[in-house]
Amino acid sequence: MAIQVGDKAPDFTLVSKTAEGPVLVKLSEITGQSNIVLLFVPMAFTGVCTQELCDISGGLGEYEALDAKVFGISGDNPFAQEAWAEKSGITLPLLSDYEHAVAKAYGVAYEQFLPEKNLIMGGVAKRSAFVIDKEGIVRYAEVQDHPKDLPDFAAVKATLQSLA
Repeated sequence: MAIQVGDKAPDFTLVSKTAEGPVLVKLSEITGQSNIVLLFVPMAFTGVCTQELCDISGGLGEYEALDAKVFGISGDNPFAQEAWAEKSGITLPLLSDYEHAVAKAYGVAYEQFLPEKNLIMGGVAKRSAFVIDKEGIVRYAEVQDHPKDLPDFAAVKATLQSLA
């Protein structure tokens, strides 16, 4: 079951590959600095994931104005994420959930990813959006069952606005 509004956000430590090298991002260490938006996406280099994160990258200023830091999370390794970001112009931090532990903790891991296309990879993250306030409480949660369906970003921004 996915994490619900009002739940304490599960803590995690994930790797983000930056120009300076790999860095660890621990949720509990950044909680309190700003509100946090977590965007789980199924896979790097896929059309919908690329478009979503490029669109968010282009509008990062809107999220910053709402006192929010946005992170993309996928099960890809950090080196693939770095190549994807460079190739596609993605500028938000990407976090590698290579072991799929965070997708499972948030309740957004597919048992089987697109079995109708014989893609039976378990643990792939469902496209999801979570807003976490400065106290570490989930204030918005949306999980899409179909990988092509995007979260309601107007609702994400409205939630952030309500936290101001």
